[in-house]
Amino acid sequence: PPLELGFTSFYGRFRHFLDIIDPRTLFVTELWSAQKIKQAILHPDTNEKIFMPFRMSGKPLGPSGSVVGLLLPNQTLASTVFWQWLNQSHNACVNYANRNATKPSPVSKFIQGYLGAVISAVSIAVGLNVLVQKANKFTPATRLLVQRFVPFPAVASANICNVVLMRYGELEQGIDVLDGDGNLVGSSRIAARHALLETALTRVVLPMPILVLPPIVMSMLEKTALLQARPRLLLPVQSLVCLAAFGLALPLAISLFPQMSEIETTQLEPEIAQATSSRTVVYNKGL
Repeated sequence: PPLELGFTSFYGRFRHFLDIIDPRTLFVTELWSAQKIKQAILHPDTNEKIFMPFRMSGKPLGPSGSVVGLLLPNQTLASTVFWQWLNQSHNACVNYANRNATKPSPVSKFIQGYLGAVISAVSIAVGLNVLVQKANKFTPATRLLVQRFVPFPAVASANICNVVLMRYGELEQGIDVLDGDGNLVGSSRIAARHALLETALTRVVLPMPILVLPPIVMSMLEKTALLQARPRLLLPVQSLVCLAAFGLALPLAISLFPQMSEIETTQLEPEIAQATSSRTVVYNKGL
């Protein structure tokens, strides 16, 4: 049924998306009847398998390395560009693979969206980092602390650009909306705006625990006798902290809104309201 992914409670969605991001689903090639596997690896619009690295179950594993890189102290311009490019490239592919796919999207649109998303995202991130590095009012210790937290506003704003540009075709063509029985009512640009807004909000919330918690945790762990005596352990410990933060943040963020979102027909185009007797319709927000 069309509302099966539109869990009404946050806790219900949170439990559901814990299953969706289970890394074990990355290694499933042949399907069996388990609903968990089906929802984790099949696109709800096309019923085709999502390419393995860009399934939501791969997201905690994929970008964790780039997140560790983003949080490394004493970044150079080149290293900042590299880690932001790596992070936003993966984000772009995940956004595209998990978009609303009710309308065909040519490869040229993907390339345009990818270039625009990655260039704008990297520019924002690098610009913020350069501003901090040129801030002469900060003491070296304060500048280092601020640099550790700069990735959050940089990545959050870059993520919004990434989602909008990778899924801009939905705003142009609209997305399919369905009635309560799963029947197609029509195509709505207004629903597409709602879908992109909701997805963009999840991308702002997503980096919060990932880019804010690890610097706090690491600033405390770095003072322990173990890590001071064995500085080589810093990178693996930071990697584990980032992976744990990502595993918590992802289901929390994507649980904010149902994947199959519901909207009143009075909020949509007049032709949509006239085409159905249903008070509400549903659409695939995407992830």
